[in-house]
Amino acid sequence: MLLYIIITLAVFCLMEGITWLTHKYVMHGFLWYLHEDHHQKTHGFFEKNDAFFLIFAVPSWLCIMLGSMHQNYVSVSIGAGIALYGFAYFLFHEIIIHQRFKLFTRTNSRYIKAIRWAHKMHHKHINKEDGESFGMLIVAKKYWDKVKRDEALKNSIV
Repeated sequence: MLLYIIITLAVFCLMEGITWLTHKYVMHGFLWYLHEDHHQKTHGFFEKNDAFFLIFAVPSWLCIMLGSMHQNYVSVSIGAGIALYGFAYFLFHEIIIHQRFKLFTRTNSRYIKAIRWAHKMHHKHINKEDGESFGMLIVAKKYWDKVKRDEALKNSIV
């Protein structure tokens, strides 16, 4: 059982790198037509970009379903790791960053502020070229530093 938990957590961690690569080279590459509306203001709740939910969900579902059917729990663990990352992505990207659901609108968390700033910098590029900050959960040092400077400036004014 411990092995399956370790595999699940390892896959979860690995998904950050897979997401970064997919975001930079697929979503900002040959599937830009699906991702483009995410970088430009559109009307309505849904975006073409939401199709990536299904693109990532299918491998997870197949690993869990087929692994369960054949009692291959390594496969189930891989699918569970992908699914956990998908849940984290939904929570952070849709709820915390873009606030498509108004649940966490204010925070004092330096980590959340750094993620929001990194994502803001990603979205300042409305075209597929010249992007930055393609990951989701790991934030580059320059965004942490920006948040620290902002907090220090705010504290010095108060």
